[in-house]
Formats: sequence, structure tokens, C-alpha cells
Amino acid sequence: MREETALTSEIELTDPGAGSASEAAYRGSGALAAGGDDAAVRSVDRAAALLVALGDADGAASVTDLSHALDLHKSTVSRLLSTLERRGLVEQDRETGHFHLGVGIIRLAQCAERTLDLRTIAADELDRLSKETRETVSLEVFDGVGASVAICQIDGPNLSPMPDITGRPVAMHSIAAGKVLLAALPERTVLAIARRGLVKYTDRTISDPRALLEELALVRRRGYAVAQGEWDERISAAAVPVSDARNAVIATVAVWGASTRVTPARLPDLIVAARDAAKSISLRLGWTGDPMKRPGIVPLVKHDDEEEREHLADEGDDEAAS
Repeated sequence: MREETALTSEIELTDPGAGSASEAAYRGSGALAAGGDDAAVRSVDRAAALLVALGDADGAASVTDLSHALDLHKSTVSRLLSTLERRGLVEQDRETGHFHLGVGIIRLAQCAERTLDLRTIAADELDRLSKETRETVSLEVFDGVGASVAICQIDGPNLSPMPDITGRPVAMHSIAAGKVLLAALPERTVLAIARRGLVKYTDRTISDPRALLEELALVRRRGYAVAQGEWDERISAAAVPVSDARNAVIATVAVWGASTRVTPARLPDLIVAARDAAKSISLRLGWTGDPMKRPGIVPLVKHDDEEEREHLADEGDDEAAS
């Protein structure tokens, strides 16, 4: 505690932007408790901002870089970095002198991850989505082997309830949620799964590995997946990815229902609704919202809904014609 108090005092006295003359007079008048609290809060805020700035930096940053980014005096930045370094939260490259986040941050992140319950975090958004769309929604994850597993399912207020797939492994190539999860995996992993066999559940199921890779490329470009009668010819679905603080796809939000209701004309609206829910969940998981920081798909689709409506409508026309 003495170390933090000394650091706070030193920052306030040497940083030209640390406070006004009236604030200094107030502290000198005997209101030490209030003034001390304000200074401590300000120092904590600056340290937090410094860690965020280092996280946003491309690998590492110099004291000068951080000084400019935070609009703080370099001496203040140096003292903050020294304290954070002692705690293992930042580390310095002895050759370049630049700083980067330390292993202490990894330990804190691991502790935070252990306290996160994905289903609990997503529950309100999934409930809202099911009421908004009046369809079944599910939160699905990769089982690590070759299937998509729903860890949460909420049925919408419709007259024809869907089968409960909670905890049931489903082949990823045949459903919208599975395509999203496959699209986030390395190609070698996708091919390894495909080599085990792509079961053809209906006439519309993708069973050729090359066709599957082409479909996944389309999913990555669009940022969502659809499946119309590919697992069960009576069911159609749309799905979008959920990303975590590492900007990695860890789950997918799917909206699905009877093909008579989930039609090509309706899919664009369901995609937008699912996208908004997935974005809210991702942000709560620490997703940065910056798609440029991660390759692959992001929990946002481009605002080209009219183009997608036409594409999906054309698919519906082709299906009707056949």
C-alpha cells in the first residue's frame, strides 16, 4: 500500500496535467481523505488505460508511443510501467526498450474465463431472439471431434415445436450452426473431418469435400451460414458466429424452424436478428468488435441485405421450379 500511495503522490506532483491549482489547494487544506481517494482512482484509471493501450498495440509500444496515445507525461508513463512490471502485468524487451503485456495478464484472463458461463451470458439474448423471431434458437459449440452440440435451446412461441437437440451431437456439414463452426477451423481440420465421411441426410446435404470447402469460403465471406433442408428436409436455419476476447469463434447462434416458416424470403431478417444477438453476446465475452484483428468470420454481416434477399429468393425460386 505504501508503494501505491507514493506512486500516486509522485504522479500528481510531476504530471503537468494531473490536476488544477484549486485541486492542489484543496488537498493542502486538510481534505486528504477525499483528495487521496481522487488521486488513487485517477492513478488506477491511468494504469488500466495503459494496459488497454498495450493490448491494442501491435506487439509492443515505447514509452513515447504510450505517452502520445494516452496524453500523459513520459515520466508518468514510465512510473506506471515500472509498477505494472513489478506485478508481472507488463514486460520490457531489453533490446528495444519497448513494453508489452506480461504473463500476469494471461493468469488474470484464465481466471476470468473460468468464471464465465457461456449459457448464462447468452440466456437473455437467446430468450429475446426466440420471442422476436418466434422460432427456435440454439447456442451451439464444436465438440472437438467432428460435431456441433447445442448447449442451450429455446423454443419460440410457434405451433410446431422443433426436436430438442440439447447435448446431441449433429454432423456439422449438414446444419447452419455446424457450417459456421467449420468455417472457423483450419482447412486441415475440416478435411480430416470430411475424410471420416460426409453423410448425405437429404438430397440437399453437401457430401463432397470440395463443395464443402467452397461453402465454408462463402460462409467466411458473408459472416453467416444457412441450411435449407440439409439435415432434415422439413427444417431450415440461419446461424452466425459468437467470438470471445481472443477474437476466436467459440460458438454460434442459430435460428431454425419448419421450412414452411423459415423461407428464403424470411432468412435475411432472421440473419440480422441472430447477428445482433451474437454481437451482444460476443461483446460481453470481451470481443473487441474489430474484425481486422482476426482472420476468418466475424459476428457481423455486411449491410448488403438486399443483395442477400435476392440471392436467397433466387434459391427459393430454383427449389420451387425443381
